[in-house]
Amino acid sequence: MSAISRFVGWLRRHPLACFGLMVLGFIAFGLLTLDLVRVVGANAAFLSENGWQGLMDGGLRQLLELAATTVAAMAAWLLFKVCETVLVQSVTR
Repeated sequence: MSAISRFVGWLRRHPLACFGLMVLGFIAFGLLTLDLVRVVGANAAFLSENGWQGLMDGGLRQLLELAATTVAAMAAWLLFKVCETVLVQSVTR
């Protein structure tokens, strides 16, 4: 049995915890994506205007941090969707 299957089984046995994790996932996704599009656009403009010097001045580091933030936001969204699916399935059965 995989870790994901065990986690989903645990969520099914603990609906209140599942709901709490769903809320936390929703909040984390919202906070992580709040200004992401604007900041990524500003970083892209900075890099296109300054080229190699922009990369050396921290543009590449910021771009990598933005990519990490995006991955964390998607993980929070995935947690939300898994919890949502488990709760909807438990209500419709």
